[in-house]
Amino acid sequence: MNDVCLSAGRRVLETTSRGKVVERTRSTNNRGKRETTMDSRLQRLLDEADIRQVHLRYCRGIDRMDFDLVRSCYHPDAIDRHGAYEGDIEGFIKWAAELLPMFESTMHFTGNQYVQVNGDVGYAEHYARAFHRIRPNGDKPAADYVVNVRYIDRMERRNGEWRIADRMIAFESERTDPTEWTDAPPKFGYPSRRDKQDPSYKYGIV
Repeated sequence: MNDVCLSAGRRVLETTSRGKVVERTRSTNNRGKRETTMDSRLQRLLDEADIRQVHLRYCRGIDRMDFDLVRSCYHPDAIDRHGAYEGDIEGFIKWAAELLPMFESTMHFTGNQYVQVNGDVGYAEHYARAFHRIRPNGDKPAADYVVNVRYIDRMERRNGEWRIADRMIAFESERTDPTEWTDAPPKFGYPSRRDKQDPSYKYGIV
């Protein structure tokens, strides 16, 4: 049996039970469909990973007070609905730059990340727990203000890059935990910084 590959299928010469040679065409469309499906699934996974990375970059930017990094997570015309603040991204950064220094430190942990992608538009829901260390004040000890939230985002891909177009924060619960506070240097590791002198920048993490 001989065969010749064609764009629409495969031409095959077969011998029948009576010894006659006939020509038949076998379709290869199923293989093409499988490859197309695989390509689309791979692209979706890449898009979902890019969208999740945007949120992780946002958390890092907030905790390090790296507002250029925070800005890079949003499209220039994006809206942020943080509850205490609602408005454009430049206003949000100004608000955050005034609020965050009030805390000794912040740390945003990300949990479940649910992402849906439809072409150049995506939707994401990020579960998070945010710790805000409150400095001691007079007789009041230091405390951790802890909030459980969900970041709900409309994402858009523009010029090949995913960024936040609209973000809303849904608050689930909050609590304040008193804690012992000390000015002593850490007993292990290196002190954390909330600027580009933080050790992570020395390792090229941006």
